[in-house]
Amino acid sequence: MKKIICCLTAALLFTASSCSNFLDINETPNNPTSVTPDVLLPTGLVGTAFANNNELNRFASTVMSVTAGAAGSPAAYDIYNTNGADFGNQWRFEIYNGALISYNELIKAADAIGAKPYSGVAKIMKAYTFSVATDVWGDVPYSDALKGDASPQPLVDRQEDIYKGTAQIQSIFDLVREGMADLDVPSNIKPGVDDVIYGGNLTNWKKAGNTLLLKLANTISRKEPALAKQVIDQVIANGNFITSNAENLGVKFGSSVGSRSPVYEWTYVSLFQNDLIISTRFVNLLQGTDDPRLDKFVTKPNGNFVTVDNGFRGTLPQPQSTWSRFSAYVTGAGGEGPIRLLTNSQRAFILAESAVTLGTAGDAQALYQDGIRASMQLAGVAAADITTYFTSNPNEVTLTGTNDEKVQKIIRQKYISWYGNGLEQWNDWRRTGYPVLTPHQNVVGIDGTRPVRAQYIDQEISRNPNFTPNIQPNVRVWWDID
Repeated sequence: MKKIICCLTAALLFTASSCSNFLDINETPNNPTSVTPDVLLPTGLVGTAFANNNELNRFASTVMSVTAGAAGSPAAYDIYNTNGADFGNQWRFEIYNGALISYNELIKAADAIGAKPYSGVAKIMKAYTFSVATDVWGDVPYSDALKGDASPQPLVDRQEDIYKGTAQIQSIFDLVREGMADLDVPSNIKPGVDDVIYGGNLTNWKKAGNTLLLKLANTISRKEPALAKQVIDQVIANGNFITSNAENLGVKFGSSVGSRSPVYEWTYVSLFQNDLIISTRFVNLLQGTDDPRLDKFVTKPNGNFVTVDNGFRGTLPQPQSTWSRFSAYVTGAGGEGPIRLLTNSQRAFILAESAVTLGTAGDAQALYQDGIRASMQLAGVAAADITTYFTSNPNEVTLTGTNDEKVQKIIRQKYISWYGNGLEQWNDWRRTGYPVLTPHQNVVGIDGTRPVRAQYIDQEISRNPNFTPNIQPNVRVWWDID
């Protein structure tokens, strides 16, 4: 696996292009042509992980008060200052001309040789990656995308149509379902070591597909509660979803130069490693309940947590080598990650929330506690320390009060569990308003408000008349009604 990742990442590095705000480390590949499924699969998987874990993660972790911007782009994000020059490489190279085109070509190559299990994985991950694009930017090219010269200026589909589908547009729910059906088609050509997530275990891919349906339904549950309940009810009735940490969908990287995850590179290696420091607010949140995950999550090189408040503009702590940063829980000991995209704790929190708000099956209290335990176990917290946490924090681990108060607890714990994946934290905050976050210091941006979307890329607006120009970061996406 390391050899595969090393070769892939070398290709990513080769295709890297300059960015005015950040050196995008280990860029995703150019459009592959005439490549076999076993090469296209890891290329796509790694590309999706880059899209989630690179600059979009630096942005979201900062606006969500997990990290604080010390310099460079994160210092701008920290005071809610974003514009259309941000995330150009993420849009062009990591998502559309990276992971998505790889999955598109993988489906074609696999179908041509009767390798439907490859097509199934590609469709599941294509849906996941499109969800990243639409959740970040709102209305995006979807049904008309990835056609190359046949559609150089693709139409922009409404986010509602991407999620719900129309007579002409396949919903991302149906794209996932189609992928899971493909997994059941007999074939002698199946993923193996090239599958850098599950090693070719198609049973786990089916569980991941159903868990992705839960995630997508949860995302739109405030806007479309009936549809969300229908999807979640179906998944619960099926019963085949992630239920253990061993089944988490996480992309594994290598630990040698050229194969490491982007979060490791920009945290510990690159010229931009001192752009970020862990936020005092996040440390205070966990210290408030003596949360045993804190020492697993956050480094303290000099024996103490060295952090700053979000938006802080004074003298930063010195030396920089003492700063608290993402720990090996996020980066891996040497950069291997994994980059977590779907998790057991996420599944439990989604089902707990839907039991409270939608009336889906399941004991919300048991599911809530299951989510906390799964997160702590994944972080490596000892069983005795988990027990101590539950004993010492009966109010925190018990769902009481109104439904809204219960949801607030669920999302707060989900926020903690998603440490290292800022996009998922941002998604939940936008749709629920939880956790309650105090505005950062010295904020600017539009109306001084925390961004609720990314602006369209300047290059896309200039080249494609189908984009609506000048969309601002205070304009909510379709599913965000909080």
